[in-house]
Amino acid sequence: MEFVGTFWALVPPLVAIVLALITKETYTSLFVGIVVGAALLAGFDPVNTLTYIISGTVTTAGGEEANVGFVNAIGDPGNAGIFLFLIMLGIMVALINNAGGSAAFGSWAAKHVKSRIGTQLATFALGVLLFVDDYFNCLTVGAVMRPVTDGGRVSRAKLSYIIDATAAPICMIAPISSWAAAVSATAHDLDSGITGIQLFIQAIPYNFYSLLTIVFVIGLSVMGFDYGPMAKKELEAYRTGDLGGLGNDESMENKRSSLWDMIVPVIVLIVGCVIGMMYVGGFWDPAAEGYGDVSGAFANTTASVGLPLGTLCALVITFAYLLARRVITFKKATAAISDGFIAMVPALLILTFALTLKLATNSLGADVYVAGLMEGAAAGLASMLPAIIFLVAVGLAFATGTSWGTFGILIPIVLPIFQGDPTLLTIGISACLAGAVCGDHCSPISDTTVMASAGANVYHIDHVSTQLPYALTVAGISFAMYVLAGFVQNWIIVLPVGIALTIGTLFVLRATVGKESAAAYREPMPELASE
Repeated sequence: MEFVGTFWALVPPLVAIVLALITKETYTSLFVGIVVGAALLAGFDPVNTLTYIISGTVTTAGGEEANVGFVNAIGDPGNAGIFLFLIMLGIMVALINNAGGSAAFGSWAAKHVKSRIGTQLATFALGVLLFVDDYFNCLTVGAVMRPVTDGGRVSRAKLSYIIDATAAPICMIAPISSWAAAVSATAHDLDSGITGIQLFIQAIPYNFYSLLTIVFVIGLSVMGFDYGPMAKKELEAYRTGDLGGLGNDESMENKRSSLWDMIVPVIVLIVGCVIGMMYVGGFWDPAAEGYGDVSGAFANTTASVGLPLGTLCALVITFAYLLARRVITFKKATAAISDGFIAMVPALLILTFALTLKLATNSLGADVYVAGLMEGAAAGLASMLPAIIFLVAVGLAFATGTSWGTFGILIPIVLPIFQGDPTLLTIGISACLAGAVCGDHCSPISDTTVMASAGANVYHIDHVSTQLPYALTVAGISFAMYVLAGFVQNWIIVLPVGIALTIGTLFVLRATVGKESAAAYREPMPELASE
């Protein structure tokens, strides 16, 4: 196939992304991208194009066979596990909501979290605490914090940004997480002189995008301003109470319910998911590599199996707990099964489209094309390579919608380039990981971005368009830091410079494009007609 392994491999996702940003219509844009990908794979043969859209097998640039189409995207065991996890988490949210736990938590939070700054920082803090997995983080933080941010008139767009900013970026700097496990597995068999987990830990101080995103979110919340499309959404929410949500998540009041009807299920869910991932990773299996070793268990686990397993156990326990508390009837509890599934349908649809597009992009050989660019840039640019690697990783993750796939492609390319220079190797790997997170954070077809929208119950395109300027701001600072790090090669110097530059940028933004929102937030919250 003449288009495989060339720039054309990036065209389908770029078409989908541009269309989504122009039309504000996600489903059609993704479908058009899928059609373009299928047409390229089929050499524009109409019959084969239709076949590849539904289900087909193609030969990749590496000579291997790969499955494409909706049927294969849905039927993939890993994807099916994530679908199941989404559905069960939706049921859990609906169950807590039907029992009145969400309303009780919202009432408690309204009394104790008095400001918009407090609600945003509380959301951020919860996101940091749930560092085990980004999927779990997105949906759990959204479900728990929606009542709190709604009370503070924080728009759903801003909530989804905070959720997304504390999902992949936090997981990428947490040594015990599914992301650390993925990086460890990617570098495990490579002759780099150190283990994968050691490489991951050494790269943390140089992971500028993840670290500076934390600084950016805290600074933005504390300084009290917004800019770009986010400012419009936030001012509308603050002045009119229009949060921009999908409108299908009203909390049910229940005089018998209490704060614990939210807290206990969430704790059970967290513990269940952690234990589920450790169990699948072989923590309790004497024959497994992860036996008795937490890090080893996470390195060998399969999130698409461990998370549904843990969620199912948590769901059964929560069902029994709420019935025993007599805060919900059996009929209302079982109704949560259909309610939860219905609430997750938009996320499931978008994820299905995104995964199908991802199959087409991978089959067209985006990885081969990018690998060629990387190898071509290696000669004579050692000190500038970390910055170049960061940009390449951002572009690849943005176009393909996968951070795991991006660092899975780039790490084997980066490692041989820096053999013999351990410091530059660490910086190069961190640039690869940071760029993967950044591109994933920006991409409309990223599964994490989709789940952040689902967690906040907001229109997906609203989340993408409002988040993009914020993510690009941090990306620009991170790029500058990788240029500096390539020459200075000492994170103790470079990281404080990056933090200072991020804070300075925030002050400049507040004094310029953020003036209107900063002034509005200093005024008393306007009363609504219903109040």
